[in-house]
Amino acid sequence: MASELDELVEFLHHGNTQIRQIAAQNLVPYSKTQPSIFKTSQLTPLKDLKLLVKDYAPIAQHALTILINISTDLEILKSLAEDDAFLETILARITNPKEPNANLLSMLLANLAKSDSFSRLHTLKRPPVPSLSPATTALDQLLDLFNKGVHGQYNPNATFEYLPYVFADLAKFPQISTHLTTSSPPLLTLLLPHIHPPSLPLPLRLGTASCIRNTLLSLPSPATAIPSLIPHLLPSLLRPLIGPDPPFTDEETALLPEELQYLGPEQQRETEVRVLREIVEAVWLVLARGGEEAVKEVKEKGGYAVLRELHLGCEDEGVREGCERCVQLLMGGEEGDGMEQTGGKTGDREGDSEDEKVVEIF
Repeated sequence: MASELDELVEFLHHGNTQIRQIAAQNLVPYSKTQPSIFKTSQLTPLKDLKLLVKDYAPIAQHALTILINISTDLEILKSLAEDDAFLETILARITNPKEPNANLLSMLLANLAKSDSFSRLHTLKRPPVPSLSPATTALDQLLDLFNKGVHGQYNPNATFEYLPYVFADLAKFPQISTHLTTSSPPLLTLLLPHIHPPSLPLPLRLGTASCIRNTLLSLPSPATAIPSLIPHLLPSLLRPLIGPDPPFTDEETALLPEELQYLGPEQQRETEVRVLREIVEAVWLVLARGGEEAVKEVKEKGGYAVLRELHLGCEDEGVREGCERCVQLLMGGEEGDGMEQTGGKTGDREGDSEDEKVVEIF
């Protein structure tokens, strides 16, 4: 069987289009079960797959699927992510409004962004794309692509719902988190509409929540930067935490941001625990890194009541402990304030956030 697979891999660079397509199609299952077959002969099959991304659409589709599946291998990831020519191929194709495989390209970018070398997207110069954006850096073009194309407006073949994962990994770098938060309005606000409601695709919600969290975590001078972000971020962070017909008192309702004061039975709390954990962690980072001004602002905007009701209504221990950590900062050690009455236990932060693990797409 091994020799047959080796022969099949050899056909990836065959001169006949039909043979290349059959070879790529039949190799897709093995990209999950035997990814090592693409690392033979000094990564020659990988080089072939990079070229096939520019082949006819059906062949490129199979090549991209294989690359997505095998790019969790560190050696392959390094070869793909550090190849400037291949990166330009991906960027040129994904920003083409007629690209049929744009969603697969965004999935591949999400995997490649796990490489620290991808921080160069912040400064990587590209010619403007007239149909998309006057921006001249790769990162800004991808932000514009997401903003204009997330609902199929730019490319009818794509929704680009995996791009927030790219932004989330890039936001771990201070220079990029600064870039996302210093314009007016902050570029980060382009993602905020896609954190809620739960009916939106999970990659949109989880990627957006992770991007916000990582931005808050890596921002330099957070005590200055975070308070200025609160008016932009807080309504979007609190809304997914609120359930239908929230049982707030009139006084608590009056404290909330205006757009959250009249939520009725149609309001939905986030249903995916991973998203809830990222959002609660983001709220904690606002409080922990934003200083007294941030704590005061969140408290005066009804943050305590929202966290209290989430703590009561969610069974996940990670979410509940996150709520408790937030309340400890909100109440500033005031006696009698906290969530002990709900049966929760106060816990310290333990370990890394879930989004720091590799997000598996396939």
